Amino acid sequence: MEALQMESLMGSPLAGSLITSHECVYPATTTSYVADRFFHAAQLDAVALVEGREPVGLVMRPKLLYTLFRRYGFELYGKKPIITIADTEPLILHEDERLDVALDKALERPVEDIYDDIIVVNDDGLYVGLLSVKQMIIQQSNSLANNIVQKEMAKERAKEFEKINQIKSQFIANVTHDLRSPLNAILLVAELIKMSCDNGYKEQVRDRVSILISSANNLKAIVNNVLDLSKIEAGKMEVICESFDLVQIIHEIAETAKVLIGRKQVDIDVIANDGPIFMNSDSVKIRQILTNLMSNAVKFTEKGKVVFEMSIKNNMVMVSVRDTGIGIREEDLSRLFIAFNQLEDGKSKRYEGTGLGLTIAQNLLNLLGGAISIASKYGEGTTFTVHLPSVYKGVYTNSNNKE
Repeated sequence: MEALQMESLMGSPLAGSLITSHECVYPATTTSYVADRFFHAAQLDAVALVEGREPVGLVMRPKLLYTLFRRYGFELYGKKPIITIADTEPLILHEDERLDVALDKALERPVEDIYDDIIVVNDDGLYVGLLSVKQMIIQQSNSLANNIVQKEMAKERAKEFEKINQIKSQFIANVTHDLRSPLNAILLVAELIKMSCDNGYKEQVRDRVSILISSANNLKAIVNNVLDLSKIEAGKMEVICESFDLVQIIHEIAETAKVLIGRKQVDIDVIANDGPIFMNSDSVKIRQILTNLMSNAVKFTEKGKVVFEMSIKNNMVMVSVRDTGIGIREEDLSRLFIAFNQLEDGKSKRYEGTGLGLTIAQNLLNLLGGAISIASKYGEGTTFTVHLPSVYKGVYTNSNNKE
């Protein structure tokens, strides 16, 4: 554990984490036995000599085979203990030695003593394993490459965090503005209602209560948007499927939108099936998505019309909201669905809203297995199209019956 902590703190791998072999024999083992191990294990490059768990030497494949293949080599050395031809002063490193330090020590040796394997020991000087110089070089190269990549990634993350902080700051400014407007209206109207009550003007009370309710609903919608986004990001937004008539929902949303138009010269057109279109999905979330799109269309359209159109193709329903409003610049399209982001500045914007509606709509559609697309031309209008699965024509019976 301490070794891993040190590795993390120093930013360089430790010798103990790079061990490539644990091969070892007793010093008194016969040379022929060790030779057989080399013959039967082509990947075996070295064997440590360990006595009482303490390393006392190192045998390298090239030196052993060279010795045995010399004339009479096997006869002379075959039955002798392996310690007789071993390197009894091998390089030994502690398991907590950093890679860069270990590699420096390995390469500082005289040229004739530089071989691939190094013995690694623990705090008690006991044998832990063998370390490969070749693997150390490869590891160091990888570490250097990773460090370069990590530095670049860190720079990019820093830029992203800075951008996120800017977006959040802008969001706070926007939300503060949006919360203050209905809250001020509520306080003002409440004060007026109190004055009307004190003076006995009942008719004024009735009119001002309507304004109070409208402002309170606006405030509630803003708070709900923020809470919905929090639920979605926390993965706690549930989907409740049920059978419902999509056509009915579309007409109800269109009627609500007519109230939002007020005195603006904007027509609402609905293009949908005459009969019901039943589908199995979360009706509350679909209503929320379509209401948001229709409200946006009405909000940003000063004159002309808003068309609410539904069509069905390949068991998918497409609901489009097309307006003749202000439109969206092409360079701003990619920012529409970013949370905490608005196309207008919070201090100078003309239109109310937190800017979370489209983000929430997109996330809700992801939960429902749907999608949303947009087409817009600045100054001419915008079209949002929602794509929803699981459409059933006629009277709904169950989720397995599709006409």
